[in-house]
Order: sequence, then C-alpha cells, then structure tokens
Amino acid sequence: MAAALAGYAVASGAARFRETGDSFPGLPTSIGELVGHFTATLAGAGCLGGLVFIVITARPDERGLLDADSFRVHLLAERIAGLWVLTAAAMVVVQAAADSGIPVSRLVSSGAIGTAVGASELARGWVAVAIFAAVVAAVLRLTVRWIWHVVLLVPGLIAVIAIAVTGNAGQGPDHDYATSAVIVFALAAAVLAGMKISAVIAPPRDDLRRRVLLVEVMAGAVGLVYGGLLLLLLTDPGSLLHSDYGRLGLLAAAVLLITWLVDVTRLRTRAETRRGPVGAVAMIVFFAAVAAMAVQTAPRLLSHRFTAWDVFLGYELPQPPNVVRLLTMWRFDVLLGLGAVVLAALYVVAVVRLRRRGDAWPPGRTVAWLFGCLALLLATSSGVRAYGSAMFSVHMSEHMALNMFIPVFLVLGAPITLALRTLPAAAADQPPGPREWLLWLVHSPVSKFLSHPATAFILFVGSLYAVYFTPLFDTLVRYHWGHEFMSVHFLITGYLFFWGIIGIDPGPRRLPFIGRLALLFAVMPFHAFFGVATMTMTSIIGENFYGQLDLPWLSSLLDDQHLGGAIAWGSSELPIIVVVIALVVQWTRQDRKLATRTDRHADAHYDDDLDAYNAMLQELSKTRR
Repeated sequence: MAAALAGYAVASGAARFRETGDSFPGLPTSIGELVGHFTATLAGAGCLGGLVFIVITARPDERGLLDADSFRVHLLAERIAGLWVLTAAAMVVVQAAADSGIPVSRLVSSGAIGTAVGASELARGWVAVAIFAAVVAAVLRLTVRWIWHVVLLVPGLIAVIAIAVTGNAGQGPDHDYATSAVIVFALAAAVLAGMKISAVIAPPRDDLRRRVLLVEVMAGAVGLVYGGLLLLLLTDPGSLLHSDYGRLGLLAAAVLLITWLVDVTRLRTRAETRRGPVGAVAMIVFFAAVAAMAVQTAPRLLSHRFTAWDVFLGYELPQPPNVVRLLTMWRFDVLLGLGAVVLAALYVVAVVRLRRRGDAWPPGRTVAWLFGCLALLLATSSGVRAYGSAMFSVHMSEHMALNMFIPVFLVLGAPITLALRTLPAAAADQPPGPREWLLWLVHSPVSKFLSHPATAFILFVGSLYAVYFTPLFDTLVRYHWGHEFMSVHFLITGYLFFWGIIGIDPGPRRLPFIGRLALLFAVMPFHAFFGVATMTMTSIIGENFYGQLDLPWLSSLLDDQHLGGAIAWGSSELPIIVVVIALVVQWTRQDRKLATRTDRHADAHYDDDLDAYNAMLQELSKTRR
C-alpha cells in the first residue's frame, strides 16, 4: 500500500502544491509526506484499536494482569506504538519541509527546523502526536495490567485526533462543525481498524466474538455518518467526481460501507466462522485513501473567498448578543451536544429498564441528570457557544456553567449507581462485562487518586489559573478544538470536585460532612480572587485572537473582559447554594438513618452484646501480638 501511495505521489507531481500556490518541495519530500502520514495514522489506529480490543476482551486475574490472548494484542500494540512514535517524529521534519516548499535535506542543512515547525500548524500537530504516542509506548512497555490499558485510551485518542483537527477540517467556513465531526470520525475509524487488525493477531474466543463484532458495527456506523458529514462540509457536488479529493473520498466511503455491511450481516446471522484478514486489509485501503486526502487541500477551501470570521470562527456574527440570540442562534455541536443527548437517552433507558424490573429509582436523581444534560446541550450548542467563541464575557458564562453548574446536577444524578443496578453481572463462566469494567475502574488506584479531595481541589482551582493566566489560553481560544478541549476539561474537573462533596455514587473516600463543607467554602476565595483580578487587569486575556477577530459591534475588549470577570465572580453563588442545600439534605438523612439504627439496636438490647464482642476481639488481638 505504501508503494501505491508513492506511485500516486509521483503521478500527481506538483499539482496539489500548485493548487494552493505553494512551492513544490521535490518528489522525495512529497512521497515522504504521503507515505509517512499513512504509516503514522495507521499505526495510531492499530494502537488505539488494540487498546480497546484488550479492554473489552481481557480476562484479567485477581491482580489485574492480562490473560494470554490479551497479552498477544498487548505485544502488538507495544510494537506498533514504537513505530507510531518514530514515524510521527520523522513527520515533524517532513511536514515542516513540505509546508515550507523546500526539500527535507535543505531544511535540515539550513538549521531552521524550529522556525519551519513553528510556522506549520500540521508540523506542530505531529509534535503532539509524537509526545502522546511516546507516553503510550512507554507505559505499554512497563505494565500489563488491565486498568492501565484503560488509562492509555486518553493519550491514545489525543494522539489520534491531533493531526485530524489541524488539517482541512480545522480550516475555513463551518470549521466548528467539521472539527467536531473529524474528532468523532478519526476515533471511530481508528477503533474499527485497530480492532480488525487485533482480531487477526488474536482471534477472540467464541464467547467474545459477538461483543467484538458489535463494537466494530457501532464504530463503522459512526464512521459512516460522520465521514459523510465531513464530505458534505469539505466538498461540493461538482468536486466529488471531478477532483482527486472527491474521488478518494468516495473510495474511502465505499470501502467503509462494504466493510460495515459485511459486519452487520455477520452480526444479524450470528455467524460463528472465524474471520480472515479481509476486514483488516480493507481498513488499510481505507486509511490509504484518507491519507491521500489529508495531504491535499479540500475543494471547498480552494474555491472559497476567506474572511476573518471564516478563519477564526467558521461562521458570522453580524449582530451583538442578546437573550433571544443566545437562545436561538444554534450551531449544534456534533461532539458535545450529541453527547448530551446520548447521555440523557441512556439514562432514561436505564431508569425504564430498572422500573420494569420492579425496582424503584428516586425521581429527583432523574430530574437532576436530565437537567444537567439539557444545560450541557445549551452551553455547547446554543448561542452561548456561538458567541462564547468570540467574546470573553460570554465564554466566561459558558465556563462557569461547565465547571460549576452542570457537574453539580450530573453528580446528583448518580449515574454510576444506576449503571451498577442496571447492568447484569457476568456469570462465573462468562468473560467480564461492562458492570465488571465499571467496578474495576471506580475502585482502581487511578480513580482514587483523581477523586481524592486534595487532587480534585488542585485540578478544580489550579486549572482556572493555568488556562487563563498563562499563554495557554491564547492557543486554545484560537481553534475550535481548543474550545472543545476546555469544555471537556472543565466539565471533568468540576465533576471530580463535586463528586467528592455531594456524590451519591461509590468511589472516592469522602471527608466528613464538616470537611466537605469546609472544602466547598475553601474554593470560593480562589474564584473571587480570579474574578476580581480579571476585572482589574489592564492587559487583555487572549488579545491576539480577539484583536484579529475584530468584532464590529464590540467597542472595547477590556470592558468585555471586565464583564467576564464580574460574571466569574458573581455566578458562582448559585451553584454553591445548590451544593450546600444538597449537602445539608444528605447530612440530615444520614443522621436520621444512624439514629434509627441506634434506636433499633437499643430496643433489641444489641448494644451490650456488641460492646462485649468488640472488647473480646481487642483482647484477642493483643494476645496474638
């Protein structure tokens, strides 16, 4: 396949560079860019999909160590991760040379690699890929425990999407839709390809084939939907058949569709025959077509006349915000907005299933969860996000909702408890399933560390200052993937913090109620100081981005920042009140339960016997020592 891509690079020559007015860097560099992109992205897919394959098929022992079949996939992922790191590191230089329009040899001899990498967004993306892929490779080399393969999914998925969000999807009109779509598409395609490759190396057992096939069908369906959306956003009807980009896109779609139809047929007919390498080969062809598309400029971007709004937002904001526009100007986030809808639907399905079984579920938890999902949908898909990407004040409203308001209601929904009560437990002779995975994850050292009050406090407070009072915000606010990253980060850190204070779900070792209340009030001065500091600053946070965006109806960036600081200062009171009320209610209920239990034991004359029994155990313990 690499030879075929090299042949395509030779045949296309300098055409794809001339289309954008760039200099041709020479045939070796052009071939290296295409073949290197294919090799690195396929290696990343094999590694990420291998991790998913291990997580859903492993039968770890009581120490959490992988079984023999999963260990074979672990070895495959470990070796692929090494290739991933090396190829991504090489692509940093190759991409910088290609974007600069000079051969790799000339760039290396000139000593200007750092400058060229700094000027190339794609080269900087490859730097991120190399770093996170190196983390995956190093940890895979050091451990064979199941829980760490779950943890490695995070750096793995970041490395997979790092290049996808810096390519065509992150540019031009509607790039907010395209960026969110390409994140989901890249992950779905990587999981599908990696699982098919892993299934060739270590065919799943009979009791696991259907599970693997079900995940592949779901990944294929998601890849088809989001891939089709990307084609619509990056091409036009005329360019589908009359451009290399369009024809390659149709080829990739056809391969993915045929692969998915075969998987669906096998799933419906419950075919038990072992699969050959055909599916894996098909996904290699798919990634070759996608790589050939990725090194070209999308047709829509070639024919479009760019404005500042196209570059920085992807859409126009001709009028200032008001209540009506904040509620009605929807740009549905196909990543987080759809995630909110899916989370709400899954919760409702679980509650209905629980009630049909005859078990009760407190309606207050359902209301809290659905309200949190609705607020998440509004914060990420309504005019709040549309204007929040362009104005610091509205962005701060979005931040406070994601970090302090929405997590409170999601925590009160007790999703882990609901899942544990709804999901069936695996029988002794069956492989572990979602319920067992969830229990292992909740009680793992990683979860205990992240949910520890000190860790949660540092993440909750520290990230606020680390993002806004460092140059990090200048980078994140410039790109739509940066907005998505901030949304996910603030949502998770808020959830971890409030989980330790008012969480109903099992997991972290919580402080006494007095300690939780003290921890809650300890946060308030930090938020107040942040708000006051933002209100009194004379320098502008994110000045490069907001200055270049130059909204015609925003007269003063500094006044808008001061308004954002006031919002950060004043909007924290409502969620704090909700948390205090929830904490007091939980405290009162626990006292009532304890009093009831004590009275019941006293009425039954259990206290004296229990005290004598405990004293006996203490004496026995001393004697044994």
